[in-house]
Amino acid sequence: MIQLEIACFNPESAIIAAQAGADRIELCDGIEVGGTTPNLEMTQKVLTQVPIPVYVMVRPRGGDFVYTDAEFQAIKDSIADFKKLQVHGLVFGILKEDDTLDEARNRLLVALAHPIPCTFHRAFDRVKHWEIALEQIIDCGFSTVLTSGTKANVMEGLHELQAMQQQAGDRITIMPGGGLRSSNVRQIIHAAGVHFVHSSAITDGGTLANPEEIIAIKKESNA
Repeated sequence: MIQLEIACFNPESAIIAAQAGADRIELCDGIEVGGTTPNLEMTQKVLTQVPIPVYVMVRPRGGDFVYTDAEFQAIKDSIADFKKLQVHGLVFGILKEDDTLDEARNRLLVALAHPIPCTFHRAFDRVKHWEIALEQIIDCGFSTVLTSGTKANVMEGLHELQAMQQQAGDRITIMPGGGLRSSNVRQIIHAAGVHFVHSSAITDGGTLANPEEIIAIKKESNA
């Protein structure tokens, strides 16, 4: 069975996603900048209201993924707080100014999060040499990479997603996301050979996942 993660930007969307058959929630705030760290109150609310795993975004602001010492401390503090809430997973990623992976900082955060699994988010799509970055991410101990194949969306990055899956094998989960919809998910899965996919399932430009779209993605994924 192909697994589906839904990016949710509020508790209402998380409840919709769970009821519609999603396998996992990626909980974020800041939909206008592609996702930021949700507050503890919202996270606690979602954890108590949905019966599926909740992975939480840890990103202190929109924009790039190069962080000051103060921002890095905020990320560490958030991870410690979310561990206390017993979230099921954490989602983050840090780059250097030259768009290479900040291996030392990422490794420290994965260690801090342990034993909670960590996803490296779409900061990966900004790296210069993804083949090198993928090996570093695996070495840091991440369990998943969320990626559109380093392109604007998953359809444009289809060739790269296939190559990533071949390189990764069973060492890490390659999770396509970014423009993934029920209309293209079957093509992506068959071409890239992946087992986990990611979507917001927002179809109206708003902030809530569309339950019919979630059902359709699941149906098409496992057709």
